[in-house]
Amino acid sequence: MEGVRTIRDEAELRELLGLPTELVQSKIATALNNLTRQFIEHSPFVCVATSRPDGGLDVSPRGDPAGFVRILDERTLLIPDRPGNRLADTLSNLTHDGRIALLFLIPGVGDTFRVNGRAVITDDEALLADSTVEGKPPRLGLLVQIDEAYTQCSKAVVRSDLWNAERHITPADLPSNGEIMRSLNDPDFDAAEYDRARAERYARREGLY
Repeated sequence: MEGVRTIRDEAELRELLGLPTELVQSKIATALNNLTRQFIEHSPFVCVATSRPDGGLDVSPRGDPAGFVRILDERTLLIPDRPGNRLADTLSNLTHDGRIALLFLIPGVGDTFRVNGRAVITDDEALLADSTVEGKPPRLGLLVQIDEAYTQCSKAVVRSDLWNAERHITPADLPSNGEIMRSLNDPDFDAAEYDRARAERYARREGLY
């Protein structure tokens, strides 16, 4: 942005922030242990970041019952891929660049858990069978090889008061998905019908698995 002072090199940044302590640096592991694996086992929600071929980035949410990201061994995870909108941003990106970053959240818990590594897409039916939900196994999964794994302190969650239900808004306080679709596409788009039909599908669990 023109006229705004920016910081463009590491030396200038470190002059302002200083360096992390040895204790902080030591928390970054190359594998899970019996304690850190519990964050993944109890997490029902993970944000997945990948890199596009044009150099851009994507972050996509993944959610299922807690523990849905399976720990195959101390350095390998399996994330089942459930039905979505078929844009397949994450999957498409991984066919070009296997780098991946994960942020695991647990409702009610301040600390989060981060994993950086590389991923490939698998359609191995035997491997994916244990990720079956409501009788439907996933067609695809992400096999993640861990390079870095570490906890993130709860400061951001504390500052945001993220899990405080008294601070939560209701869906009615925001524009609906149908209203957003109408604003981006066709002023005659029936937003109310779109929202109604989508809510009914989700209530029937249709398309979730």
